[in-house]
Amino acid sequence: MQGLHRTAGFGVVIALILVLIFSGLRYDGFFSEYNVLSVLRYNSMFALVGLGMCFVIMTGGIDLSVGSVAALGSVTAAYLSPYGLIPGLFGGVAAGLVVGVINGFVIVRMKVLPFIATLAMMLGASGTALLLSGQQSVPASYDTNFMALGQGDFLFLAPDWVISDDAGFFGNVLHVLFSFPIPAWMALIAYGLGSLLLNRTAFGRHVLAIGGGEEASRLMGLPVDRTIFLVYVMSGMLSGLAGVILAAQFGAGQPIEGIGWELFAIASVVVGGTLLTGGKGSVASTLAGTLLLGILFTVLNFENGMGWISLSAYWQSVLRGAFLFVVVILQSRLVRTAQA
Repeated sequence: MQGLHRTAGFGVVIALILVLIFSGLRYDGFFSEYNVLSVLRYNSMFALVGLGMCFVIMTGGIDLSVGSVAALGSVTAAYLSPYGLIPGLFGGVAAGLVVGVINGFVIVRMKVLPFIATLAMMLGASGTALLLSGQQSVPASYDTNFMALGQGDFLFLAPDWVISDDAGFFGNVLHVLFSFPIPAWMALIAYGLGSLLLNRTAFGRHVLAIGGGEEASRLMGLPVDRTIFLVYVMSGMLSGLAGVILAAQFGAGQPIEGIGWELFAIASVVVGGTLLTGGKGSVASTLAGTLLLGILFTVLNFENGMGWISLSAYWQSVLRGAFLFVVVILQSRLVRTAQA
């Protein structure tokens, strides 16, 4: 089983590299500064949601509320944005924290199945976001520095030739490195901390042990309930943070955004080799899975622009669901083969 997990993690990295090479050769401007920064900025939200989902799935659970929590976080952050960056940031994360605490309590103390508990919370969080917003977008304030969380770059000192218009391919690459989007920095920091948490702490070992066998973990004396509670709290907070970035990036809280985000998060985790049954997983592979899915849909947009195909956003949702279905089937067959 461990060999299967490593093979899947290695495979997603190879697939990501191949897609990047194909896209760079086929599409003019695919590696332009604008496109690269746009992909990093936009997919940082899905990366954060996917990180929380990764820890939840590694315990053998599921969190279907992540998209609705992100929408609720975006509305909360937009309402608090006139007071500045810090209130908007912490308000959105706090909204996710509250939902995560409720999810964890219902699952751990009331013994409700994670699928049912988080499905109910998905509906509850979505309804709360619509009630708070009056069923419309909530404008975020441009008079404070709140928008920097979604639209800003963390600028380093760069040579003049790097930021010139005729810098060329390598100049564009360096410019991206010198002006990395703030949302992408936030996602990278979160993944760095998540990797340390999983691979270097007792909490990470408990997460994997619980996913491998909850009853066996209880017999071993591991803090099963506390660990499960904390992974749902973590998932809620990361979804709330994704909502903050959503509001800051698009200039408004979006109460109806987040539909289908749970599928994207689950697909990113599964593509990265994390078993849906729990017990095996990788933070780094989840990040690679998020980037792979994000770039694949960027490729579809480029194909639309070339006129070879014409797929609306609705068809892209269909493809996303079909892709997840195929990956789950393949993973299930690989697991049965490994067990045999």
